[in-house]
Amino acid sequence: MAEKKSFWSEFKTFIARGNVMDMAVGVVVGGAFTAIVNSLVGDIINPLIGKLFGGVDLSEAKVVLTEATEETAEVAIRYGALIQTIINFIIVALCIFTVVRGINRLKDKMQKEEEAAAEEEAKEEEPAEPSEEILLLREIRDSLQK
Repeated sequence: MAEKKSFWSEFKTFIARGNVMDMAVGVVVGGAFTAIVNSLVGDIINPLIGKLFGGVDLSEAKVVLTEATEETAEVAIRYGALIQTIINFIIVALCIFTVVRGINRLKDKMQKEEEAAAEEEAKEEEPAEPSEEILLLREIRDSLQK
């Protein structure tokens, strides 16, 4: 009869798997990468876009539906924040695409090198064609046996 594992035992086994640890590292690095991209967009790209549109801070662009009063807050559609988020997404997607593309090219190159090495090894293992001298000696041997 199989021994029943405890919840914590199964949890430790799950956490100890390599792919879970890889995923955790990816989440942490992704969080740090997001901060870099947010800074790139907010501190460099948006000011450049704002300059193109006459000095407007793109992240603050909005359409005010109701002005703020002492009793109520402003009601506005903040389309600038949406544009900034879209730019962030495009930059993150572009960076991830570039990294994945580089990794895939590196894998392809390594695979081609491994295949070439395997072909070379297979050629070395094949017996070489007999020389003309060997072929001549075989003919002489065969004719003497007759």
